Amino acid sequence: MKQITTPLLALMSSIGLLLISNAVYAHTGVGLVTGFGTGLLHPISGVDHLLAMVAVGLWAAQLGKKAVWIVPSAFVSVMILGGVLGINGFHVPYIETGILVSVLILGIFIALALQLPLTISVLVVGLFALFHGHAHGTEMSTAIGGLFYVAGFACATALLHLSGIMLGWGFQKLSMDRITRFAGVAITMSGFYLIFS
Repeated sequence: MKQITTPLLALMSSIGLLLISNAVYAHTGVGLVTGFGTGLLHPISGVDHLLAMVAVGLWAAQLGKKAVWIVPSAFVSVMILGGVLGINGFHVPYIETGILVSVLILGIFIALALQLPLTISVLVVGLFALFHGHAHGTEMSTAIGGLFYVAGFACATALLHLSGIMLGWGFQKLSMDRITRFAGVAITMSGFYLIFS
């Protein structure tokens, strides 16, 4: 029973994020943003970013094989590119919409345990990563060098991906793949909530 409670508590905690107010979104242009610590905290400061990052890890665990490390690595790499574009003032349209849609789509992929070819999976998460990275980058103070800030949000993202992978593997090990799919449903519902609230 102890083995089952820990993953279920983690899942219930994730679902509880639905109840958090819109004020926790990691919207662009809020406050002064500098340094590694701020970059590290940024992906976990907004429920939209948090859900998407964990979802990438969960989906990668479902995909298995090489996708377990290639899909999250692709996300982090393209997110860094998006961050650099944001820091340097390059405009990318529909940033907030792209972020919210990423939560919705990744949730659907997990709920359906969708097995896309690796190349398509990388392209999909890469597109989402561009939106997330750009949002992070546009919040960085232009007066301060962005290298440490980018390193911070890249590390946080990798850790959130890893937590999703570990949860996914844990559910697989316990023969509880349905819980991963249920988490996908919860993430999908979160995406609808975030889009329409």
